[in-house]
Amino acid sequence: MARSRKTVPNNKSGIEKLPNNKPVKYTIKTDSGKPNYIGTAKKGRVKERLKEHLPGGKDYVPGSKVKIEQHTSIREAQKSESRSIKRSQPKYNKNGK
Repeated sequence: MARSRKTVPNNKSGIEKLPNNKPVKYTIKTDSGKPNYIGTAKKGRVKERLKEHLPGGKDYVPGSKVKIEQHTSIREAQKSESRSIKRSQPKYNKNGK
């Protein structure tokens, strides 16, 4: 079931505009729109998690945009994440994870 979606620039000010009130599946995209990494973040940790992927963060992933899709539960977000990873096999997801 489609949830609320939002795409912002992959930088601190873009990430700050994102809602933190629900679990999300997120996709870090290249300039051309190709997924570089797909992950999930729990409710209340969305902004914090995405900032970990910025330059200097512990899980740096290059990308120009980040797209989030809100879900009702973290399990739902994780199911959506695994389907998306299988489909698009992003460069920075290791072994389909």
